[in-house]
Amino acid sequence: MSTAFANPAPPNNRPVARFAWFVVFYNILVIVWGALVRASGSGAGCGNRWPLCNGQIVPVSPGFHTIIEFTHRMMVGGSTLLVFALLVWTFRATVKHQAARALAVVSTLLLLNEAFLGALLVKLNYVTGNQSTGRIVLLSIHLGNTLLLLAALTLTARFLFTGQRWADLPLSRRLIGMIEGLVTTIFVGITGSIAALGDTLFPAASLHDSIAQDFATGSPMLLRLRLVHPALALIAAIFALWLATRECYIRARQDDSTESDPGKSSIGVIRAQYGHRMRLANLLLILLGLQFALGIADVLLLAPAWMQLLHLLGADIFWVILVQLATETVWPDAAPSARKA
Repeated sequence: MSTAFANPAPPNNRPVARFAWFVVFYNILVIVWGALVRASGSGAGCGNRWPLCNGQIVPVSPGFHTIIEFTHRMMVGGSTLLVFALLVWTFRATVKHQAARALAVVSTLLLLNEAFLGALLVKLNYVTGNQSTGRIVLLSIHLGNTLLLLAALTLTARFLFTGQRWADLPLSRRLIGMIEGLVTTIFVGITGSIAALGDTLFPAASLHDSIAQDFATGSPMLLRLRLVHPALALIAAIFALWLATRECYIRARQDDSTESDPGKSSIGVIRAQYGHRMRLANLLLILLGLQFALGIADVLLLAPAWMQLLHLLGADIFWVILVQLATETVWPDAAPSARKA
């Protein structure tokens, strides 16, 4: 699983790096299950006595909504254990000033904040049919924190493979551009969550009614905000397309250079340096097309819960690939070619 997403690690870091990628994908499952809690109306399945579930540590004779919500809490507990284990293992497997250490700490802090925000949603009763502005704001912060957590875990896994140090990070205008593109993508995820909440709370009987809801004067804020999501998605798609096609262009130029001057480099070195990024770029393009297809299907099918979950799963994987490709573009790992030399 890890070899598809990261370059070869130093031998002593490979086990912890593979574990880090397991933590990334486990957290994707936690995120999707959290969406199931919202889509199924199970947010109040354990009541508002967090961390207890209906006043009990383990619910007795739970109903459907309680099972869904309690399972999510247990998954979050598992995620907490995994992230803390990753933090300890990362510090044992790396040395001072390595980027993986800082990202592991950031991941842990974001996870703690994630638990706090989730508990706040429950304690304030921002669940099930709540339509308040407070829920929209807190949900947006929660989703933003979720994507930052996933990005931090992704970078922890990557830097465990590469062993890069902060002192080697190049500061440039390209780095600022990458950050802007990633921030825009975060807002795509936030507005997508708001749109999904609107679809859940205000289901439409037909496609015509769904479109009419978006433009009706008296529509709730949740429905009027739905149009922001596709608009931001188009902007973020331009960034992703540029990033992916840029990698393809660089690879093509490297191949041409090798063919014209075989003594200048070798196919093996080029593959070591660019093969991984090309795989990421191709996968990013595939996922981008898939996300737009799922988004259109979601609208045409009137946003059934299973489609929302599938769309979210694709979005999370897309985010992981995007974060890594953007990072490797501004901060490429020179270790593979150096070790080969």
